[in-house]
Formats: sequence, C-alpha cells, structure tokens
Amino acid sequence: MDNENKKAALMKAAIEAKELAYAPYSRFSVGAAVMCDDGTFYTGCNIENASYPCGICAERTAVSKAVSEGKRKFRMIAVTGSSAEKCTPCGICRQFLYEFAPEMVVLCGDKDGAFDEIALSELLPRGFGASSL
Repeated sequence: MDNENKKAALMKAAIEAKELAYAPYSRFSVGAAVMCDDGTFYTGCNIENASYPCGICAERTAVSKAVSEGKRKFRMIAVTGSSAEKCTPCGICRQFLYEFAPEMVVLCGDKDGAFDEIALSELLPRGFGASSL
C-alpha cells in the first residue's frame, strides 16, 4: 500500500473509531488511529466521565492500546472529530504523543475525513522529552 492509501486507511479507521466514542457531556465525539512502525493500526475514541478529569482522549486511548501490546514506535496518527472543523490533538495529547514519536505526522481530519497533514513538532514546538531531563 502506498503512503497516500495508508493515510486514507488510517483516517477511515479514525472515523470508524469515532462512532464508538462515549461523549454524553460534550457531545463531541473523537476518533483516532495510530500507525506503528510495522504498519499496524490501533484505534481509540474519547471516553468522558461525569468527573471531567477522569476522561481520556481518543489519541491517548489509541496509543495506550498500542503500548499495552508492546508497541513503542509510531509513524503517524489520524484524528477526527464530530464537527466540520479539522480536529487537532489537545495539549495533553500533543505531549503524550511527543513522548513516543517527536517526529510523528498528525492527520487532522474533519467529520467527513478531509484532513490536513501536520508534523507533531509543528503542533508542539520545543516539546519536552527525555532529552529535556
């Protein structure tokens, strides 16, 4: 599969994951799909909680699933929300992604799957990582 088809497949997986979101409070569903170095995908959705800090974003869900299965290297992540605006990772997710893949490509999609491709380093300039300690 060429790179453009991988991006399209990754965004499609994120859109499908969005349908599983648990967002009764914000009513803003988010789906994410992360691509590992070996080409495997892991998906995630946002999961809200009445105690707001207890919720988890789609991006962290997807990466946590991958890490719990032994994956540590990531190439790309697709993120899509339930609005016409292109969805970008929140600040916490940007930092979380940076921990594993500072050079990751982020596909920021709208509800229909149109997306912009942005380097994580552009979304989180001068990120805090292991070399910062």
